[in-house]
This record gives sequence, C-alpha cells and structure tokens, in this order.
Amino acid sequence: MSSLAELILTRVGRLPEGSLLSTRDLLHLGSRSAVNQAFSRLAKDGHLLRVARGLYVAPVTTRFGKRSPVPEMVIRSLAVATREVIVANGAWSANALGLTRQMPVRQIFLTGGRSRILYLGKTEIVIKHAPKWQIALGDSFAGQAVRALAWLGPPHSRGAAVKLKKLLPASEWRALQSTRSLLPAWMAELI
Repeated sequence: MSSLAELILTRVGRLPEGSLLSTRDLLHLGSRSAVNQAFSRLAKDGHLLRVARGLYVAPVTTRFGKRSPVPEMVIRSLAVATREVIVANGAWSANALGLTRQMPVRQIFLTGGRSRILYLGKTEIVIKHAPKWQIALGDSFAGQAVRALAWLGPPHSRGAAVKLKKLLPASEWRALQSTRSLLPAWMAELI
C-alpha cells in the first residue's frame, strides 16, 4: 500500500463510526488526482465505502466481518458537514410515535437542502428536499409530529392529533402550536 493510502487509513481509523471523509479534506496530502486515486483504490479493496461522489466512509469491523455503518450516523455526519437539517420522513416519525405499525422499508430522510441518494454497500438512502414547515422543528418530538401528520394526510390525522396531544410533553405541544402559521391550513386547524 502506498504511503498516501496509509495516511488516509490512519486518518479514517481515528474517526467515529459513520463519519464521512471527503477527498477535498485531504488535498493537503497530495495532488487531487493522487488523492482521488488513493480513495478509489481503498474503496475497491474494501477499506472504504463510497457513499457518493467524493464522499467515503469506513466500514465497521466486527467479529463477524465488515459491515456498513448505521445509516443514521452517516446522516448525522452529513448534516454536520453540510450544515443542513436532515430528519427522518413522516412514515418513520409516525411509526416512532406509535401512530402506525407500518415499518418503512426504504430509508428516506428530509432536508431543506438539495435531494440526493447515498449508498452504503447495497443500502440506498434517499434524502429528499422538503418544504420548510416539515423541517422547521428539526428532530424534536414536535417536528416528528408535524411530519407524521403530513404523512397521514387530512383523512387520517384527526385521531392522530388527539393521540399526539396526550403523548407529547406540554413543552413540545406548545412548540408545535407555535409553528401553526407555517403549517398547511388543515394541519393548523387540528393543532
């Protein structure tokens, strides 16, 4: 292995699980083409996983072999790197709040930034652009409630709103009410 690849692996070894590493971050180690080629070779050899163009993550080594990092940790790392709010979609939020038993099959996240697709091995993670009102409260319980109600839609959300009023702490319910002006009319009436 070349010294550039060893330097990259040393740096990757110090990062926590799910931390993204960009080729741009290591341009001080060599020319752009040399760094890109080193990353490409490391990904081909299985030392790194290519998540998207120019973004890599280290696989996690367990006693059973190598596996991809937890998608939520990669998403959290991406949110920090891009300074975007990235949150779980409405189906996941409805399930987490106990409003439905359906478990989402695809991993879909919402953001105020651009839409993109990340790959962790064979797992596809979809990040969709969402309106501001769906991500205004971030990853709080109130934010999950907004996304869950939006996913359920007007016909099924009346009963869900009653459950949420009982389920959410008073401070979260007040935070939810404070954003009524941003919400669609049908949802603002429920809250």
